[in-house]
Formats: sequence, C-alpha cells, structure tokens
Amino acid sequence: MNYNDLLIEVEHHDIIVKEKPLKAYDGRIKGNKIFIRSNLKETQKVCVLAEELGHHHTTVGNILDQSDTGNQKQELRARIWAYNKLIGLNGIINAYRHGCCSLYDAANYLDVTEEFLSEALEYYKNKYGICTTIDNYVIYFEPSLGVFELL
Repeated sequence: MNYNDLLIEVEHHDIIVKEKPLKAYDGRIKGNKIFIRSNLKETQKVCVLAEELGHHHTTVGNILDQSDTGNQKQELRARIWAYNKLIGLNGIINAYRHGCCSLYDAANYLDVTEEFLSEALEYYKNKYGICTTIDNYVIYFEPSLGVFELL
C-alpha cells in the first residue's frame, strides 16, 4: 500500500491529512487531523501515516508523555497496527513470491522503509518465535528472514 492509497483510505474515516514542517515529530494526530512532516520521503510518509492512523484506531487520550508506561503501550499498539496494515505476514510472503531477495528489495516492494520493515520483523519474531506457518508457507525469522513454500 503506497502513500496515495493510504490517503484515500484515511479520507473514508473523515480524517484530514496535512503536511507541515513539523519540528518535534514526524507525525501527529489531533482530533480528526493528522499532521505529517512535509520534508519526509514518500516511503517515510506512508509509515508515519499508517502509525498515526493506528493511533486513530487504538489510542485513547493524550499519550505524548512517553515516561508513562500506559502511554508507551498505546504507542506500541499503534505501531503494531501500522506493521500489520502495511506489511503483515501475507506481505512478507508476497515479497518472497515477487522474488525479493533482500531487506532492501522487500521494503521497496512493500513501499515501506527498511527501518520500518526491520522493526516489524523484530516484532513478528518476538510474537511468533523462530518461525510461523501461514497457509502453505513457513516464515523463518531466525537466523535471518526466510520464506519457504510447503509442497
């Protein structure tokens, strides 16, 4: 899902997206408005927008004080929402089926940053362990990412 696709989806939730020269954050949601730092690359913008949309769906109240563990949990929940929206296990499989052989290739295919994909893979590894099976594919997270089709 690219930035324009996500902008269209956001409109269906009656959310307004504005790109501004933010100083402290890459993105911020306030009410029905999402602000995105205007000088980000498009792949960065899609990752930030997905996380802010995740906040729309999962966050309650002002969570700017990240010294509060409850706020940290809500931040993580929004981030996980974004991982699943932009990547998910099926996205990993689709990248494999598309012939992606590196993190760089997979990130380009999925229209996300390499950093975002790495963080998502770390989350999935923590959630599923060394590997997980979906449909007729096994996704290995250790010792490195690998996808194998079961015959």
